[in-house]
Amino acid sequence: MKKFNVFYFVNLLLLLFTACENENNQGNTPGGEPELSEEYYAGGILGTVFDETPYAYEQPAPAVLKDGYSLPFKMGEAFFEKTFNTNPTGVRRGLGPVYVRNSCILCHPGYGHGKRMERYRANDFGNGYLLVVIDEKDNYVPQLTGMPQTQAVAPFLPPIDEAGINIEWKEYKDGYNNTFPDGETYSLIYPEVTIAPEAFNVPVPANYKVRLEATIGIYGTGLIDAIPDDSLLAQYRYEKSLGFSLNDAKYDPANFIKEADGTSHPGRFTYGLTRGTLQNGPGSNAIWNITNVNRSNRKNHYITEAYAKAMSQNKFIQEKLEQTEAEIYNYLMSTDLPEEMTNEEYIEFMVWHRGLAVPAARNLDDPVVQKGKKLFYRAGCTACHRPSWTTGADDYKGDPMVAGKLPRYPYQKIWPYSDFLQHRLNMVNDIRTGWCRTTPLWGRGLSEKCTGAGDHLHDMRARNYKEAIMWHGGDARASRDNFYYMSKEDRDAVVKFLESI
Repeated sequence: MKKFNVFYFVNLLLLLFTACENENNQGNTPGGEPELSEEYYAGGILGTVFDETPYAYEQPAPAVLKDGYSLPFKMGEAFFEKTFNTNPTGVRRGLGPVYVRNSCILCHPGYGHGKRMERYRANDFGNGYLLVVIDEKDNYVPQLTGMPQTQAVAPFLPPIDEAGINIEWKEYKDGYNNTFPDGETYSLIYPEVTIAPEAFNVPVPANYKVRLEATIGIYGTGLIDAIPDDSLLAQYRYEKSLGFSLNDAKYDPANFIKEADGTSHPGRFTYGLTRGTLQNGPGSNAIWNITNVNRSNRKNHYITEAYAKAMSQNKFIQEKLEQTEAEIYNYLMSTDLPEEMTNEEYIEFMVWHRGLAVPAARNLDDPVVQKGKKLFYRAGCTACHRPSWTTGADDYKGDPMVAGKLPRYPYQKIWPYSDFLQHRLNMVNDIRTGWCRTTPLWGRGLSEKCTGAGDHLHDMRARNYKEAIMWHGGDARASRDNFYYMSKEDRDAVVKFLESI
């Protein structure tokens, strides 16, 4: 549970004091070096909190207070932090019949990224891993959902019995033999995941691959949502003009993501850029498909027909439920299930989700941090980790249910250090398709304090910044090599800068 502490109220006073000074300094030039003072406001005036405690990721943005959303923010927070249950009535009801987790915070410890894990157990706190089961062409195996479930409410069985999932961490030697020119060594590891055939409770193809994707930090997602579509498309065109290899299909208007209000948008959320808006995107989708809790616009179970057939034909389940195959199948495949989360509860959840602030940057006046920043820019890292953006009018889009009912962040200069485009890093046992959205770097220096771990990259294979950088390939190879040939003092300065933003 987040604490409303003195840092938050001091921050609010600071924001009010400095608003006039900053309101006319909202421009952004890609690649341009920013003024140090404004970069402290990583989430802009309306989205930043000055908090370095273990609760730094959990704080409401100043926009929440400004717009009068403090109470719904607190109410919505409970749907993230508390456990859902199998009761047919009551608060946080309706878990199952199959599910990925029974609580969102299990995947997002301290509201940050999931932790690197040695095993796959859904109830291990901090296990943010989602299984990715794909065929030889990197398409999801259709007998399983995109996020396969490993938990079930009796007498149903999970599509995958997690006791049959094995994660093995393997050592990797790169072209530099994991040694910097000055003799300092580093270690690179990656996960190899296997699932025993008998662990599947649905039929699957003979040939399949398994990958891991860890959950990302959820603080500041409302600010990302407020970046105009035109700005994202301009960044895409800018990087294409530089000759970067990008996932062009994502920026063809024919492939834009259609939302509930009829609009279409380029993707900006998830590693695969599968979600175009927060209002109808990752959080609103996850509160349904992670727990299988239904609401008015999600009145069906998150399952596959293959699973419904397998369970409805299971004699043990038929006996326990005292139902026929047709009755079980019809229940599992129904598209008109009772609502288990009310519209009001869902709106409160989205107020919380869109209202999370970004921690302010820290120690930017430290000479070592300043040196590290210059080296980070000079190495070319900002080509993909674009430092700043300016939000637009932040008009609502995506889901009419929440239009006009959520915190807004109009015309804020923010510092996420991401271009929100997909690049290939060309890693062993790579992410599905090889394309991966550039992860925002803001606030990551507080990860160990807030989540208990400081792991990086899509499957948390990098245990620190140096490992993360040395895993970079593809368009980022030149920047990686620039980092590699720095002195140890310079490399440490870059890391200290990254820990400060």
